[in-house]
Amino acid sequence: MGKVVMYSSVSVDGFIADENDQPGPLFDWLTSGDVPLDESGVVKVSQVSYDYTRAYWDQIGVTIAGRHVFDLTDGWDGEPPAGVDHVVVVTHRPAPEGWDPEAPFHFVDGVEAAVTKAQELAGDRIVEVAAGDVGGQALAAGLVDEVRMDVVPVVLGSGKRYFGPVDGQHLLEDPDVLQGNRVLHLRYRVRR
Repeated sequence: MGKVVMYSSVSVDGFIADENDQPGPLFDWLTSGDVPLDESGVVKVSQVSYDYTRAYWDQIGVTIAGRHVFDLTDGWDGEPPAGVDHVVVVTHRPAPEGWDPEAPFHFVDGVEAAVTKAQELAGDRIVEVAAGDVGGQALAAGLVDEVRMDVVPVVLGSGKRYFGPVDGQHLLEDPDVLQGNRVLHLRYRVRR
């Protein structure tokens, strides 16, 4: 099975969005370079960020997100983001009324069920867990193998925490570190 990776862009003080769920400058690094990261031509990063991010994106088979993120993005209009094959949504509610049952989205109750379903769908590819409440729950449950952060040079002061409500201690290995334009890419393996 592929590894489970918790991921997001994050402020220096540990937030993935402000109090109104707005990322503000957290994604500025995605337009701070001259190398196109995708086919849109809008997302352009430094060569270092391209090499790091493109290789990671190409390995993702399934993304796990909470219902809050699903609702904020309007379910990505039924198309998983960034070329991902499937999205597993952690929710206590059913799929939205009128939702296309053929869309590659799976609605499950709880992070353990989400990781199980995602690993089944992903095979040997990466299962990405969105940072925030769901990611923090997966980490607390011992289901995360690696934590990736794109640390952006901004202090938000308050907002949605990278690790959500996690209040226990979790040890990580020393980071792998790469510096791009307006971003520091960090990757930590979770210590077992």
